[in-house]
Amino acid sequence: MSDVYVMGIDMIRFGRYPERSVPQLGAEAALLALDDAGVTIQDVEALFCGNLMQASGMVGQRILQEIGQTGIAVTNSSNACATGATAFREGWTAIKAGLYDLVLVVGVEQLGKAGLLGGRGDGRGIPKEGLLGSGTMPAVFAEAGMEHSRKYGTTFEQFAKVSVKNHHHSVKNSKSMYQKETPLEMVMSAEMIAYPNTKLMCSVNVDGAASAVLASEKKARELGMGRAVRVKASVLTSDPYTERDLVMPDVNTCTRRAAQQAYAMAGVGPGDLDLVELHDCFATAEILHYENLGLCADGEAGKLIDEGETAHGGRIPVNVSGGLLSKGHPLGATGVANIYEVSTHLRGEAGERQVEGARIGLTHVIGLGSACGIHILEKVA
Repeated sequence: MSDVYVMGIDMIRFGRYPERSVPQLGAEAALLALDDAGVTIQDVEALFCGNLMQASGMVGQRILQEIGQTGIAVTNSSNACATGATAFREGWTAIKAGLYDLVLVVGVEQLGKAGLLGGRGDGRGIPKEGLLGSGTMPAVFAEAGMEHSRKYGTTFEQFAKVSVKNHHHSVKNSKSMYQKETPLEMVMSAEMIAYPNTKLMCSVNVDGAASAVLASEKKARELGMGRAVRVKASVLTSDPYTERDLVMPDVNTCTRRAAQQAYAMAGVGPGDLDLVELHDCFATAEILHYENLGLCADGEAGKLIDEGETAHGGRIPVNVSGGLLSKGHPLGATGVANIYEVSTHLRGEAGERQVEGARIGLTHVIGLGSACGIHILEKVA
């Protein structure tokens, strides 16, 4: 089976675009990625689109109406926060299977006006039973953080330091929704959403789109390998059944299973990674995923953030883009945007936020429900 390469990849600046449609946002990102790869829509053999919130569906076809309807196969994916990563993996799988040599992946979402639940769209509002409280995402990840505190003594301040770090990183990312420093005192004194997560420790609802052009090795060599990024692993998992009280979902198992599979597929371990873009939907989540991804031993995540090991310039920089806490979290676009960030560093094109000497990076997203997508990427040239 052929290796798969990222030949072009880009994203629009995440923000609020109420005057634009979802297909228009996706089309802009698609054209950016095509230009980056030096190809046109006429060269593309299939399109894989990720979008979660558009009730009318068929977003991929509507994107083609903006950039060129060439009659190619279009697949639309919806998989909670892992939607974009799922679309990327579908494109990867199609090339691995030998069906295509060049495909386009687009992740897109318009979430700027979403509320606490990200917009239900069914007119029912918030159910009184089984959701109000522990079923909302802020509460789920607050509970998970408090469970980590109970087991390992992780403190409110350590969770807050994640937000300080990621907002500091965002200052150097022009495509981030927010580019603003948030000192520790500001983070800890912000409006409390669900302890220990304050408002500045929660990801941002934004509009956004990201896109990638994937190629087989044959096609990649034809186009030129100078800026190519190899996809060493692409993994998607769901949770197995466990006898656990679903009032407090286990947010760790899905990631741990995916990480084990991804490391095995890529033939690398956590110690080989040069940078990570992980799913910091809340500050508590980033702490948990340090351990879930094997960046440190269980119980040592607090120490990792205290000692600055996950900051830019540290042993294993995490969310140098600013993460979802600063960049924003347009659900369908997030997985592809994470791959854009890591690919940009592997190409040596990240400017002021460049992780020097980066050769291998990992991206991670998780959608409760459940789906976890992990990709391991490698510099080629």
